[in-house]
Amino acid sequence: MARVKGVVGHGGGPTAVINASLAGLVKAHQRSGDTLFGAVGGIAGLLDARFTELTSLGGDGLWDEIAQAPGSALGSSRRPLAEGDCERIVEQFRRLDVRRFFYTGGNGSMGTALRIEHCARELGYELQVIGIPKTIDNDLLVTDHSPGYGSTARFFACAARDAGEDNRSLPSPICILEVLGRNAGWIAAATALARHAEDDAPHVILLPERRLSLEAIAAEVEQVYRRLGRAFVVVCEGQRDEQGLTFGAHVDRPGSPVHELASNLGHTLALALTAKLGIRARAEKPGLVGRSCGLFASLADRQSAYRCGAGAARAAAIGESGVMVALRRECDDPYETSVFTVALGEVAGRERLLPEPWIAAGGMDVTREFLEYAGPLTGPVPAWRRLPGINE
Repeated sequence: MARVKGVVGHGGGPTAVINASLAGLVKAHQRSGDTLFGAVGGIAGLLDARFTELTSLGGDGLWDEIAQAPGSALGSSRRPLAEGDCERIVEQFRRLDVRRFFYTGGNGSMGTALRIEHCARELGYELQVIGIPKTIDNDLLVTDHSPGYGSTARFFACAARDAGEDNRSLPSPICILEVLGRNAGWIAAATALARHAEDDAPHVILLPERRLSLEAIAAEVEQVYRRLGRAFVVVCEGQRDEQGLTFGAHVDRPGSPVHELASNLGHTLALALTAKLGIRARAEKPGLVGRSCGLFASLADRQSAYRCGAGAARAAAIGESGVMVALRRECDDPYETSVFTVALGEVAGRERLLPEPWIAAGGMDVTREFLEYAGPLTGPVPAWRRLPGINE
């Protein structure tokens, strides 16, 4: 039986577990005897046919170790498809007799996969296209969660817990932790997992799903400060005020429907609160460290990522195309998921925001239902032990 040739590429920002998806896909191909190549550098690798054969590698346990590594072993790209790129990619596949294309990424990458699938069909070339979910923002529709989210959420929950202990010990009156997430508040919301006592950080969680005025934020922060003598605030990088503006922060790539984002939101908000309240505020911004820190990768997240890679190979083997692998939650304790597929058209270019029922009244916290959803994805964020009678 002839081997089927496939190519896998990565799109968008890497994560702490994207390589687990790659390992799951490669090992499934090794078992089936089919051949899988990797596109080096994402879209650029597809266009220039910079492919490396993956299925012949790994006799020394390579893929088990790659599965543990953060970042993208193949490299990635945010390059959008230009006119003629789809045709060029399909012709590269035709020249090499590649019949399967796997693309790992978020909603933008699923849009890219869909375009390539349509292009191949229009050119009369038989090509299976399967998406593998990946985004720290957790904003892909249909799937229970997106691999990459649980680990990044765990990092920022631990950051809030630990910076909160610092703030408790030597209060910098107002501490602001800026987190990743763009337009969706999933990561900001997950910092609530850091709380075990009533006065634990974070005290205020700002979610981009709710646009808030500086006055409303300042009033909430001042209330916390008057009660505790300190206030720990979490803000998502995509937070906007009631007019849709960034509180005066510098905007990177203005006008871009995908990449427009404040580059110094936490710092700007700290200055604004200091000026408004007369209370010193400072901001912390771990930034991309939060999505790339392998030591904080959650076990559930890595297992989900691997399962999606293996599931993509199975979907290809039974002839599916134009689909993305998705996860269905079967059990919270122990955490278990199953894999199914969804049409690319249902997820491409579409954004899942934090559901309204999971946002607390007032818009600056989350509900118990969200914590029950997120906890199994991050794994435990335990409290630190404290001396009795001190800082209690």
